[in-house]
Amino acid sequence: MNRGTTRRTVLAGAAAVGAAVALPVTFASAPARAATGDAAALRSRWHTLLTGGPDLDLTDPQIAAAVARIGKAATTAAAGLDPTRTDGLFPDLTGTTLSNQVTTAFKRLATIATAWAVPGTPQHGDTALRDLLLAGVDWMLAHRYGPGHARYDNDWDWEIGSALALNDASVLLYDVLGTDRLTRITTAVRDYTPDPNLWRADRQIATGANRVWVSTVVAVHAVLRDDGDDLGRVRDALSDVEGSGANSVLAFNDVSAAAEGTGEGFYSDGSFLQHYKHPYNGGYGKELLNNLSRLLNLLAGTNWSVTDPDLDNVRGWVDEGFDPLISRGDVMASVCGREIARPSKQGHVSAQTVIEAVVRLVPTFPGATADRFTALVKQWIAEDTYRDFLAVTDLASLVAARQVIASAVPARGRLVAHKQHPRMDKAAHHRPSFALGISAYSTRVYNYESIQNENLHGWHLSDGMVLLYTDDLGHYSEDYWPTVDPARLPGTTVVAGRPADAAGQRTTSTSDWAGGTALPGTTLGAYGMELRAYGSTLTGLKSWFCLDDVIACVGSGISAGAGTVETVVENRKLRDPKAALLVNGEPAATDAGWSAELGEVRWLHLEGTGGYVFPRAATVRALREERTATWREINTKYGTDTPVTRPYLTLWQDHGTTPDGAGYFWLQAPAASAERTELWSDAPPVELVAASTAVHAVRRPTDGLLAANFWTAGTAQDLASDGAASVLVRPEGSTVTVSLSDPTQLRSSVVLDLAQRGLTVVSADPGVRTAPTTEGIRITADTSGRHGAPLGLTLKRS
Repeated sequence: MNRGTTRRTVLAGAAAVGAAVALPVTFASAPARAATGDAAALRSRWHTLLTGGPDLDLTDPQIAAAVARIGKAATTAAAGLDPTRTDGLFPDLTGTTLSNQVTTAFKRLATIATAWAVPGTPQHGDTALRDLLLAGVDWMLAHRYGPGHARYDNDWDWEIGSALALNDASVLLYDVLGTDRLTRITTAVRDYTPDPNLWRADRQIATGANRVWVSTVVAVHAVLRDDGDDLGRVRDALSDVEGSGANSVLAFNDVSAAAEGTGEGFYSDGSFLQHYKHPYNGGYGKELLNNLSRLLNLLAGTNWSVTDPDLDNVRGWVDEGFDPLISRGDVMASVCGREIARPSKQGHVSAQTVIEAVVRLVPTFPGATADRFTALVKQWIAEDTYRDFLAVTDLASLVAARQVIASAVPARGRLVAHKQHPRMDKAAHHRPSFALGISAYSTRVYNYESIQNENLHGWHLSDGMVLLYTDDLGHYSEDYWPTVDPARLPGTTVVAGRPADAAGQRTTSTSDWAGGTALPGTTLGAYGMELRAYGSTLTGLKSWFCLDDVIACVGSGISAGAGTVETVVENRKLRDPKAALLVNGEPAATDAGWSAELGEVRWLHLEGTGGYVFPRAATVRALREERTATWREINTKYGTDTPVTRPYLTLWQDHGTTPDGAGYFWLQAPAASAERTELWSDAPPVELVAASTAVHAVRRPTDGLLAANFWTAGTAQDLASDGAASVLVRPEGSTVTVSLSDPTQLRSSVVLDLAQRGLTVVSADPGVRTAPTTEGIRITADTSGRHGAPLGLTLKRS
């Protein structure tokens, strides 16, 4: 292979990731170190990623089942394949206005080619099928793809989707392609995707996931053409060596693209943004991780190994950007963007992609990181009893995952943590029996994405949506997103009614206040947002105080100049349509169509979900219904017209028409029993301290913990703030721990006065200083450049 002359990315700290990382034992059929000049070795390495390699034990039941899945998928993909047609290679792909039909055709060819290449499938080595595949590739090059064919619709299909699939098919069929056909293939791919740094017809700088996708296309294309120069360009593109560094995939955007580029990519808090300001860990973020892991595997131990020390940041992506956003196999929908509206992405598919990527990354990070990734993979696979990873993954990942599972490293155990992502206005709260995700937005982050006719009803995904993850692991699968009432998503405060499809998508709020603070090493967090709704005059202040097994939900200042305003307590798809709802201990009707206005509610309990305590008796409206919809209603690109019906129970508080200063307060107790809920209704575990337009605050009687969100300067019992802030004050014996942040991300400092005498500083984060006052102690925190991240200190009573 031509070694090329492109400048290598040889940077300080390269030993941390090791230029000579050995090829994973998973892919033992390929050389442990690709010899310079050996294109065949790299093709073999990619071939192994696609097929699992030539040494599969077909007598192994799991291997045999995976091989059978490949054969079955190929049979389905081959249905209707006819290169003698003039209107389309497949009868359902005859259009010339939707570019995804081009990608779909190439994906089907790659699926069939995989079965042809994998021993043990009915298609393996079949000469007639080989000829049909080759004729199919010829048809696509002659009629749809390559120089002379004008692109249409979505650039992604031409430069990434089709190119990736055609590259894969070409690696699988390489030995039978012939020189002329291979030249036509590589010419076609290069016509659309010549540069790992650029993409789209207007040759924009590729960023985030798009850059890794484009780099993958160029890398495999380079292997097919035996071009070392392009492999060097791919390696350098990951670090943006030839540019300013603003578009480096590997660098955290806190110090690169946020200042000079689009801001797309990962941040040090684990946030991932794509399309400028859309939270997308579970969409583009997982695809970036997936394709980067494949690229690293391809280039490991070669002259084109990635040696940028920023590669070490990938550990943070996994620990901060994926682990806290996965609940027993389900990636939280608030960070999946428009993928929630795709039927193919339900059923824990997104987490499968993350697991496959981390499995590939294990050999890239030897030592403690490999052990950490191994422990995570073992936990993720074991705790998802809804989707059996080993029964659905590809062959290469199956072999690698089983080796990880066989490792002596123990599984991590269930995640118990509170994690906030201030760079994308999201929070996640994990307890042993449940997880909960909170979705907000601000001037910094878009509300939702609806492009390409997808996610048409995502209007309220960031209006304070609260998604609860329990042992009902299929809750947000099995047709949740088309059937749930999109105008009553749980946790949201909304003006009743249904906006037009895709109304208000890609919109930022006019409010800066979204975020919170947390105490490290605990499951104690305060979170909030100032809601300024798109398309109406609705405004309000919303807080969630996540205190171990209780979430205190507080709202105030809810006002609108028109319309009826509601705050949704719960909207649950029911495993059992007859799941019992207890109202102050009395069972409500279980018939579909039942609705009621429930007065003087002190507590509610929904079987299989948990409890809701209203320390101040409230009026709650309830509705049981069978909801019928189609996926096409929310996605005209990938959705079908087949109706699906699911049972729901919705609970909400009606603030009336044109409310002025309305509010709410309830305690959510996920997974709590009816007995525990009733007990807490008599002795609430969290008490309301303040619910004004200046401050929301609650206190936990058992230990005196105070949690407060200050919207402006204000006071909550013995705590005062000079302006916007989120604060936790936790007394423990003779010590007091304080955590604070600036959720507006605009203030240079936050000043707190804590009216408790005799406190001295034990430890404090950099930028935090104290001074005595007549009533207690003043805490001044430098919040400039913190981007909403918390600061803390520990005090001791003298």
